[in-house]
Amino acid sequence: MVQMKKFFEQSGKGEFSQYYSLQISPIHVHRSKAEHKHAIFILGKEIASIMAHDEFSGAGRTSVRMQELASRAMDEMVK
Repeated sequence: MVQMKKFFEQSGKGEFSQYYSLQISPIHVHRSKAEHKHAIFILGKEIASIMAHDEFSGAGRTSVRMQELASRAMDEMVK
């Protein structure tokens, strides 16, 4: 996913602002598993949004699902 993020950034197709706002990357071993899980879903959502032609395409549905999973992961972190 990080490679895909780099590809889209280099081609000028994405900013990944929501992912960057989390201030977490795969090398941050001091962060909790729940935080990494949430970050993965946010990154997946942003990648799928870039790839989606509309909300009903396969990638569009993936983006929506990733947002749902990110919300669940956030709920787990709060508990």
